[in-house]
Amino acid sequence: MSTTTTLSRFPALAERALPGLALCCVLAAASTWLGAQPWFQSHGLSALTVAIVLGLFAGNTVYPRFAQVGDPGLAFAKTQILRTGVVLYGFRLTLQDLQHLGLSGIAVDALVLGSTFAVAWLIGTRVLGLDRRTAALIGAGSSICGAAAVMATAPVVRARSDQVAVAVAGVVAFGTLSIFLYPLLFSLNLDWQFIPGNATGFGLYIGSTVHEVAQVVAASRAIGPEAANAAIVAKLARVIMLAPFLLMLSAWIAQEPEAEGAQAAPSRGGNLIKHMPWFALAFVGVVLFNSLHWVPPSGIAAITQIDNFLLAAAMAGLGLSTRLPALRDAGVRPMALALVLFVWLVGGGALINRLVQGALG
Repeated sequence: MSTTTTLSRFPALAERALPGLALCCVLAAASTWLGAQPWFQSHGLSALTVAIVLGLFAGNTVYPRFAQVGDPGLAFAKTQILRTGVVLYGFRLTLQDLQHLGLSGIAVDALVLGSTFAVAWLIGTRVLGLDRRTAALIGAGSSICGAAAVMATAPVVRARSDQVAVAVAGVVAFGTLSIFLYPLLFSLNLDWQFIPGNATGFGLYIGSTVHEVAQVVAASRAIGPEAANAAIVAKLARVIMLAPFLLMLSAWIAQEPEAEGAQAAPSRGGNLIKHMPWFALAFVGVVLFNSLHWVPPSGIAAITQIDNFLLAAAMAGLGLSTRLPALRDAGVRPMALALVLFVWLVGGGALINRLVQGALG
């Protein structure tokens, strides 16, 4: 299709997408307001979590009556809006975050990420019998940054809305449980051989193993400012690893069959280009640009608010397009995998933290 033809059709395409996109924006605005309320913040429930809950409620009650009109806008929210939100997420991060974390913190984050995703893939596909897309989504959400990582991974693995919703449900549920578990572990003062005992070390443990950024903030602030500072830096460094993770995942998928049980694509080079998540490269570019500190803090704050809204709109679109029967049909296996990964993050993550912090300081 020529560029002229595409431009001539743009008004019609925009008009088709407008109703569904407007609905996503309304839900995003509501979830943003709710997520800013003290009760939601104290429980680590971000606007993204609230948005998918609101979307699921509307999507399984009133929205089906208007789905034919709204679906084009939902599709736009789950693709273009989502990718734009992932790119703008880079304005929260700088290379200085990695520098402040140090070699030991970076090593901890990398080992936790790699081991958690490996456990997700092996247990999910070989033991629980999940499809590869669902296992990859739950693994990404557990090992990197919760719902945002699930959403960013979805276009790379070409996941369906119900698979994404199941993955988000799992990482949100156990990430929320982390908010209460980690402060309890610290308050018990159990300086076991594999759990960091001081506030800074425990903060690194929280930042490297808890799912969502909001959950990390809630759990670490309950311990104290030293733990919170270490936890937030460790978590941000973990988020930076989202981009190389997506690039490696896309390269791996390029060697896999186009669909479950299909024959492998004959041209691997073309397949790699096809699955390359270009928005991940743009994310890296934004992080590098942000590391120059050319944008004033007020500008960063404004961009962050816009980004939160865009990601919430994408989450709302996901919820609106997901039907609860599809989640029910998925059974208990996805939640079982999320539980296994939660146990690994608490136990295995503590062991990784103790060993690396002991070896590298």
